[in-house]
Amino acid sequence: MTTKRSNKDLRKQVLDELDWEPSIDSADLGVAVKEGVVTLSGHVPSYAQKRTAERAVLRLSGVKGIANEIEVRLPSDHKRSDADLAQTAIDALERNVQIPMDTLKVTVDDAWITLDGVVNWDYQRKRAERTLRYLTGVKGVTNHLHVKERATPGDLRQRIKRALERRIDEEASRISVSIEEDIVTLSGTVPSWNDRNDIEDAVWAAPGVTKVKNKLTVSRTAYV
Repeated sequence: MTTKRSNKDLRKQVLDELDWEPSIDSADLGVAVKEGVVTLSGHVPSYAQKRTAERAVLRLSGVKGIANEIEVRLPSDHKRSDADLAQTAIDALERNVQIPMDTLKVTVDDAWITLDGVVNWDYQRKRAERTLRYLTGVKGVTNHLHVKERATPGDLRQRIKRALERRIDEEASRISVSIEEDIVTLSGTVPSWNDRNDIEDAVWAAPGVTKVKNKLTVSRTAYV
């Protein structure tokens, strides 16, 4: 199959998937594809829809990457002051018992929320962002939270390799894990973008990890 044909077929799959997703108003979205990289453009009425569109695309086979250039255009009845949105964001985070609010700071500028601070685990960092994603009036969220440094186990690499083997079995042999202090670098190939994200999540669960450099590439042909 030619590259031009592959791009055309993948673009149709992306458009069909966006139309299929009931929580997205896809009427004003545009899609371009080049060598497996999808660019989304146009506008949606909420930040939640922008992120849902991105996740819908990433679950498709053949997608190697995505550039999400969708603009959030809030309906007039969804607009609110930055002060109001900041207080709503703080209230939402405080209701989530898994998020340590004493180490977080929330700022809002033109309906764009920025999170700063330190958390104990990466899942807390991600959960804080997801908590804010669905608030009415949000145009976007920038997550500057970082994971607290702690003692790194001497057998960290073996722990990570065993965790990957439990989750992906034979595919683990295609993944290289290198560690420098508390930073883990992943390289190799995976069959899908979801696999790429799942593997990164597994590494983040290891104690002592404060940063993951995910250099895994998506290549279905490597698994044929």
